[in-house]
Amino acid sequence: MIKKVIQFFSLAIVCVACTQNKAEVSTNSSEKQDSQWITMFNGENLDSWIPKIQHHETGENYANTFRVEDGIIEVNYDDYNEGFNDRYGHLFYEKPFSSFHMTWEYRFTDQWMEDAASYTYRNSGVMFHSQAPNSILKEQDWPISVEWQMLAEEEEGVPRPTGNMCSPGTDVFFEGEKDPRHCINSTSDTYKWDEWVRADLIVFADSLVIHLVNGDTVLQYTKPQIGGGTANRFDPAIKVDGQLLKEGYIGLQSEGQGVLFRDLRIKEL
Repeated sequence: MIKKVIQFFSLAIVCVACTQNKAEVSTNSSEKQDSQWITMFNGENLDSWIPKIQHHETGENYANTFRVEDGIIEVNYDDYNEGFNDRYGHLFYEKPFSSFHMTWEYRFTDQWMEDAASYTYRNSGVMFHSQAPNSILKEQDWPISVEWQMLAEEEEGVPRPTGNMCSPGTDVFFEGEKDPRHCINSTSDTYKWDEWVRADLIVFADSLVIHLVNGDTVLQYTKPQIGGGTANRFDPAIKVDGQLLKEGYIGLQSEGQGVLFRDLRIKEL
């Protein structure tokens, strides 16, 4: 299913990204699809990953927020003795990507910081096309980026889809128009907090983005670019509204809710 999606959109991208060379996309399509998967996490430590937590400098993993337990990257607040205090954090992979297919599995834990904002309950995400971690200011809350938002059921019987798009300091085009919403819901099912969910993110540079949940396409949008609001206390020189995002860093989110990540892999397209 996922391979078919990639094959289809590898051709569709020719129409979406008018500036790309059509012959080059067609010629290199099969070669790119056959490129090797990169294992992003070695299962033992956080080598290749860079933490950035609000109120702290880039590289400081405050209170061991991001840790490795039993071959899993865990977001854990056991050592937050002074409360959450708006310590919105992200764990960034060491290199940027442009066109890629990333896959991972996640599930939430029953740990939630009650002094965090209410919307963070059973809520986390993976940021992509992000500004570099060393360009994020000490008091900046969210990186200028696009988010594959991860949600789980909050109230039994009430739909709460996962695989949504959120846009801190960015804009996207949805159904052909720039969408003013900070978050756009996907068409996914609702999942229990303790259920492992497989996520896929397929990105074609600054043109097409596809979200999949458990192998099904649940959201598509185009033209990720700098703009919008939500991100605060950033370096103004970084936020050039209207600039298309062709590449950026990938970050695992920490915003008050415990969450587990495993089987993180990526391949360039």
